[in-house]
Amino acid sequence: MKREKQFILAARIVSMVFTPFYLPVIGLVVLFLFSYLSMFSWNYKLQVLLLTYLFTILLPTLLIHLYRRYQGWNLIELGHRERRMVPYVISIVCYFTCIYVMERLHMPHFMGSIVVAALLVQIVCALINVWWKISTHTAAIGGVGGALFAFAYYLGFNPVWWLCLVFLVGGAIGTCRMILRQHTLAQVVVGFWVGFLCAAVAILFL
Repeated sequence: MKREKQFILAARIVSMVFTPFYLPVIGLVVLFLFSYLSMFSWNYKLQVLLLTYLFTILLPTLLIHLYRRYQGWNLIELGHRERRMVPYVISIVCYFTCIYVMERLHMPHFMGSIVVAALLVQIVCALINVWWKISTHTAAIGGVGGALFAFAYYLGFNPVWWLCLVFLVGGAIGTCRMILRQHTLAQVVVGFWVGFLCAAVAILFL
């Protein structure tokens, strides 16, 4: 019984650490490390990361938390399929706002493409959620994998070891979501590949 509680606690911690909203920030960090964007000053990079963090992590997390408190639901209750649409709408609006601000500030296309990829992941997951629950946690880590694949094609670096790490983390996240009984194996696997394909398509073709 004690070991079971420890597993559940660990699964909750992993789920909180790997929030579904981190894809744009991770994607920008990859760009700042491997692309021509590395030539920008650290001050500029920090400003971009803070802007992205504000609109893609802090605001949606805060607004969804307030919505959950207003409804009187706990995290498990919010995870019910029919209750996830408003959080999806909140995150989509925040991501659209981030893209708009980036456009107004004339930021490089690659930066905006990261947020566009994350936005596409959110929209597709929201549409699927109308009739079937899908894991946005694994969709997010799948999106990181798709972004790595696309940027490796553009920038000419070998992504194999990074992708191996993404698959390992994705497996851990998916396992945690199943331990918490939030998703089935099919939902976490489909979520991963939806995120991977959406991010790769958005960066390569949009």
